[in-house]
Parts: sequence; C-alpha cells; structure tokens
Amino acid sequence: MGRYSAFSIFRNALSGQKNWQRAWRAAEPKPSYDVIVIGGGGHGLATAFYLAENHGIRNVAVLEKGYIGGGNVGRNTTVIRSNYLLDGNTQFYEFSMKLWEGMSRALNFNVMFSQRGQLVTAHSADQLDAFSHRANIMRLNGIDADILDRDAVRRLVPYLDFSDTARFPIHGAIFQGRAGTARHDAVAWGYTRAADGHGVDIIQNCEVTGFLRDGDRIVGVETTKGRIGAGKVGLAVAGHTSVLGAKAGLELPIESHVLQAFVTEPLKPLVDQVVAYGADHFYV
Repeated sequence: MGRYSAFSIFRNALSGQKNWQRAWRAAEPKPSYDVIVIGGGGHGLATAFYLAENHGIRNVAVLEKGYIGGGNVGRNTTVIRSNYLLDGNTQFYEFSMKLWEGMSRALNFNVMFSQRGQLVTAHSADQLDAFSHRANIMRLNGIDADILDRDAVRRLVPYLDFSDTARFPIHGAIFQGRAGTARHDAVAWGYTRAADGHGVDIIQNCEVTGFLRDGDRIVGVETTKGRIGAGKVGLAVAGHTSVLGAKAGLELPIESHVLQAFVTEPLKPLVDQVVAYGADHFYV
C-alpha cells in the first residue's frame, strides 16, 4: 500500500489520476484466522488496526455484513469530546481524545478532525455551579476546561437567544476548546485502509449467522460465506451485540434505544462550535 502524500498527489496528477492503488483489498475469507472481529464499524476496524499496529497480530479478519461505513460509524453526529465528570469516563475519553489528535498522521488518512470546541450552556446558577465542579475534575485530570459567564458566551456564540424573555435564560457555559468534530466516513475508510496495510482481511457482505464450538469454546463462526475458524472472536456490532451474543450462549444486558438526528439542506455556515443546550439535552 502506497503512502498518501503531496508527492503522490503530484505524481498521480501527471498520469491523469489513473494509477492510484485501491484503498484496500477486496479480501475473501481464509479457512481460519488468529482473531475474527465481527463488525466493520469504527470499533471493529479500530480493534483490528491496533491489534496489528500495537501488538503485531496480523492474521485477523473483520467481518462486515454490509459495506464499510454503512452502519453506525457512518450515521452518527461526529462530536468528539472528553468533558466528563466521573474518573473512569474522564480518563477513558481523554485517552481517546489524544488518539484523535494524532489519528490522521497515524492512519495516513485525513479524518478531518476539527478542534472547534464545544460548549454546554447553563440555564441556572445551580447548573453553572455543577459545571464548575465538572470543570475542576477535568483540570485535575489534565484536561482543558473553561467556565464562561453570560457575556463570554455571548462573545463566542452571539446568535443564541440572550434576551430576558428566553424560555431558559443563559447564565453561562462550560467550554472545552479541544473538542470538535471529525468526518465519520473518513474514519471508517482510514481505519480500513490502515488495517488492510498491515495484512488484515476486511471482508464485506459477510454476515455471521452462528458460532462454531468445541465443547465450551468458540472456535469459529458460521457466515453467509461459509465456515471460518478462529482462535479468538470479538463482537463489535453495537446494538446487535445481544442478538449475536445469544447465538454464542451469552445473555447480555444490552438494549437498543432510538437516537434521532435532524439534517438540514446545505446552509451557509453559522454555528462554528458544537453547542449543547443544557436545558433540554440536545446539541447543534
């Protein structure tokens, strides 16, 4: 797999853009793998990539029942942040944030990570006080956090309703400047290409329908492309986890709930930051 660079863009421009390599191979299943990851979304692809990149485990297959980027990874709201309160969450998401900050270079693929910042508005003195507590926890964990008063929020996002007659008057906000957004499709493609470059087989249109057993051990999977053996099998199928888990004999306390997003027709950019409305739990 050739590296993407300014030189490769120039070289391929001279040939009329006709000699680009495929971003990844159209792999077909081998009889067995050391590891099979079920689910070709963000978590499954990242798992395969880091197994190869960090641990040298390259005899890996990712099985995706549809096409890469067609599931949750390509249908989310793209917000990236680490402004959490509880210690476990704070450290976990900050580690993730640092991965995001170096992801385009690590994958040799522009995931369009834009650290434009996120603010969560406070609509009472008590809520602003609670945000101050969260900001202090974040700072203790080495994470950037700022508490903004009403005037500072107005300077940052003047298009919000600051009138005294607003249903939920704005008292201030908590702001994380390193938060932002990324292009979710690029994340899927970048991880796929990078994992493929390490020899991982990315197998699309391959649905797992059951598991192969040897006593109480899982030793492979049944798929729409036949049986495939595996030393280890990982599930990364989001809301379908409980369904596949049941086929493996696991009763998992996981439920799926609808999360709705509204998308407008193309408009002139107005909202630069991610703005979360603290009174009613939605964001733009």
